[in-house]
Amino acid sequence: MALLPILCGGLLAADRLEAQQADAPARLITVSSRAEAIHRRGFVFDGHNDLPWQIRTRASQSFDRLDIAQEQPDLHTDIPRLRAGGVGAVFWSVYVPASTDQTGVAHQMTLEQIEIVHAMVRRYPQTFALASTVSDVEQARQAGKIASLIGVEGGHAIENSLEKLRRLYQLGARYMTLTHSQSLDWADSCSDEPRCGGLSEFGKEVVREMNRLGMLVDLSHVSPATMQSALDTSVAPVIFSHSSARAVADHPRNVPDEILRQLPANGGVVMVNFYSGFVVPESANNTRTMFELERQWAAEFGDDEEAIRRARAAYRARYPILRGSVHHVADHIDHIVKVAGVDHVGLGSDYDGIGTVPEQLEDVSKYPVLTQVLLDRGYREEDIQKILSGNIMRVMRQAEAAARRIQAAQN
Repeated sequence: MALLPILCGGLLAADRLEAQQADAPARLITVSSRAEAIHRRGFVFDGHNDLPWQIRTRASQSFDRLDIAQEQPDLHTDIPRLRAGGVGAVFWSVYVPASTDQTGVAHQMTLEQIEIVHAMVRRYPQTFALASTVSDVEQARQAGKIASLIGVEGGHAIENSLEKLRRLYQLGARYMTLTHSQSLDWADSCSDEPRCGGLSEFGKEVVREMNRLGMLVDLSHVSPATMQSALDTSVAPVIFSHSSARAVADHPRNVPDEILRQLPANGGVVMVNFYSGFVVPESANNTRTMFELERQWAAEFGDDEEAIRRARAAYRARYPILRGSVHHVADHIDHIVKVAGVDHVGLGSDYDGIGTVPEQLEDVSKYPVLTQVLLDRGYREEDIQKILSGNIMRVMRQAEAAARRIQAAQN
């Protein structure tokens, strides 16, 4: 059966083409010179961008066919807009569909996605620098380049093998999302039936090996039971590379307060997602079962992509995704700050893995608008810089230190 064209955020490319119904008009933000100066004194470190999947599916993995040095209006991401948005570091997602776990090609496809990131750095050496440590990020910033890190989206990529996990680390992967949309033998997804009540014993072994390597444990997409089990197992801070607050928008992809309250002790960070279907409360209601519906349509219609498209369009006509605005994203930041503290929130846009985006967060050039909103809401520059990049940099330092301690104790 042909693979469904599901993107990293779990949405379809066709979603970008659907009419985006507007909710109540929000106050448009004008970026002040003060906010612009604050933004430029720091940099954005985005926890999740799905451009590699777009290069694979739209351009046969070729930057000759899709040159991101030029503006690409059909995408959220290109080099001119990265520069305009003050982006200094990105975890590029090397997503492959969860269904590849069933066809036996998950690991190989992930290796191919990693090669796309390497190819991008080689193709645009004046813009990007491959990074795997905090020191690498800092050196890239000093050289005026965008630090490019690799994040694996879904533990299906290791095919139940710690050796394959180590291989991904050796090729530059510095986080792995434990699941995507489907539960695994060893970890439960938030959008599938549980198989092991959180993490199995092997799942805990995966977390411990990630700690030893210095690979961040990413809990986006996993069930609350998996979140809890990972928090109980990990000796390094965890991340949620592209998730938001469930108390604000009740979607399984978001993080419950009982987990947020544990982040200060763990040191972890929730990097807020920009997908309207996760951050706008009404839209979250209408997308709550989106992953399950995609599996249902795939089982019902098989390779008939037109039938799947019609089913999706009919569902979305009845249950629309309201765009919302930058203010909805800021609401999630506010809530995480209130429950977990300002040291435990960051940005994980999910750009180019999502279709519907909030007003004034249409692409990677728009991050300064969010800085203005935070400034308007009373955030100090020190705290804005933590949200833009400081918190994830601190998490990386702590994970690297934990890995050194574990390795030293084993020698």
